Amino acid sequence: MASKAPIVVPALKRHTATVIVAHGLGDSGVGWLFLAENWRRRSKFEEVAFIFPHAPNIPITLNMGMRMPGWYDIKSLTDISGRAEDEEGILKSRDYFHSLIDAEVAKGIPANRVVVGGFSQGGALALLSGLTYKNQLGGIFGLSCYLPLQKKIRDMIPADSPNKNTAIFMGHGDADEVIQHKFGKLSVDELTKLGCKVDFRTYEGLAHSADPDEIDHLESYLNQQIPALADEKKSETSL
Repeated sequence: MASKAPIVVPALKRHTATVIVAHGLGDSGVGWLFLAENWRRRSKFEEVAFIFPHAPNIPITLNMGMRMPGWYDIKSLTDISGRAEDEEGILKSRDYFHSLIDAEVAKGIPANRVVVGGFSQGGALALLSGLTYKNQLGGIFGLSCYLPLQKKIRDMIPADSPNKNTAIFMGHGDADEVIQHKFGKLSVDELTKLGCKVDFRTYEGLAHSADPDEIDHLESYLNQQIPALADEKKSETSL
């Protein structure tokens, strides 16, 4: 599915958790590598591995059919959850992200220690992939994004709804000119109807970008969802 292998930032200590971050349209995994670099400099999440996948180059209808890195085609920014959606492309990418989660579980990382998230189109994909995964995840986050396939997602969620109680973090600027803030809020309404628990943060004056406060809030969210375990293991051993 992806054009090349993801960038992987390995854990510095015993690997106990994984965070998968999906970039937005026209970007690559390199574009969000700063998250791991920032946290590594500050000795945060040392037992967490970070995965930054790269979307394949595909024709994007909104950009006159030009090829660029994208998880699925986008035909409209005003009908993002209706007939204009590229369902086939969305589901293909969702399956790819499920395979990334499966690979971490196969390595011995419990699904409830895996977090999937992303920005813009990548955030949309993360929401869908997380909610439709077969086991409960450690967390799901989406920045400056929306929930795709809203009219069909209920039927795509496993019968036991394993991620109904998985905390979801969403951040969105109220000056976003690409994916309007109202689409983020409407997505929260849909997620709430599905029984999900969403922490939706609005950032005043923020356009289609990330905000330092938003990254701080994301850090706090990850601390809560995938707390350090290595020190606990060491303490148990010493008793």
